[in-house]
Amino acid sequence: MLKRAIAAIIGAGGAVNGVFMLAAPTLWYDSVPGLPHTGPFNPHFVMAIGVAYLVASLALIARAWRPHYWPAAIAGAAFLIGHAIIHVIDVVTERTGNVGVDLWLVIVPALIAAWAALPNESER
Repeated sequence: MLKRAIAAIIGAGGAVNGVFMLAAPTLWYDSVPGLPHTGPFNPHFVMAIGVAYLVASLALIARAWRPHYWPAAIAGAAFLIGHAIIHVIDVVTERTGNVGVDLWLVIVPALIAAWAALPNESER
């Protein structure tokens, strides 16, 4: 039950982020600390990543809703982990604009989502 609740929380947060990226890409870009350090605003790029966040997050929400949907959550968490790996590389190579944002808004949630996506013994 704990994994399902956490999947729902991470999924809801990611879905809100994805919708924000799609609905107001410029405002989203301007509101993330350190983001301008990564390069100039590209609305297509922001919206494409917003779609990825939304789909990955809906997969986590599906796992929270129905435990046997855990394979979908694994796929959603895979995007979040892949994205987090890019941020880890940015932190290690000092290409980040804000380590705190990378760590707490990307890396840690991805790790938690990966754990929450994995099925319990009774769900396999």
